[in-house]
Amino acid sequence: MDPFVRRLVERLHDPSKPLSRNRHFHTFETPEGRAALKVVRRLRSLQKDILACHAEGFRARIFRHATGKGEHRIELLMERLSGRRVSMLQSDEFELLTALPGVRDALEVFDEAA
Repeated sequence: MDPFVRRLVERLHDPSKPLSRNRHFHTFETPEGRAALKVVRRLRSLQKDILACHAEGFRARIFRHATGKGEHRIELLMERLSGRRVSMLQSDEFELLTALPGVRDALEVFDEAA
């Protein structure tokens, strides 16, 4: 992940140093800014599903399969829906996801060799 994109994602998730999308609209009109917004939306969606599953007393398990390109195949199993959500995340995105409030405590992580 581009270091500038990662920094934008971190700033958008940081409640103590909020980054206003209105004030910095020029930043978010660039390809890097649009990429950061896309990553933020994906991570917040995953966070929401993980925390909802945990709040209802069900398990949210992640099976992490490392690929040769530095990506992880994240398979989120949600027992409450009898369904499965699969997302491909880069290593940096996975680190950012587990840094979000409540996510690390709500997950069961299983590492498997690819």
